[in-house]
Amino acid sequence: MSLKPLGDRVIVRQDEAETTTASGIVLASSAQERPQRGTVIAVGEGKLDNNGNLVKPGVKEGDSVIYSKYGGTEVKVDGEEYMILRADDIYAIFV
Repeated sequence: MSLKPLGDRVIVRQDEAETTTASGIVLASSAQERPQRGTVIAVGEGKLDNNGNLVKPGVKEGDSVIYSKYGGTEVKVDGEEYMILRADDIYAIFV
């Protein structure tokens, strides 16, 4: 990948959108919800706190995460779609 996040930014590859419901109904592409889950691809170096100390993001490459539904910016690089999020927009890590 040719992207490096700056500051407290994190690059996430989104999981695929659900194409069927739990009962087996196939959803049209316009009815599919944007996924809120993905895999961390790259992590920035962090941001400075009020005392000038560097605070690193609480995630690392390879983590599977849940993030804000309306947070971040979608980008397309080399045919792949990614989300660039602030570390604060990530709510949880799957363990």
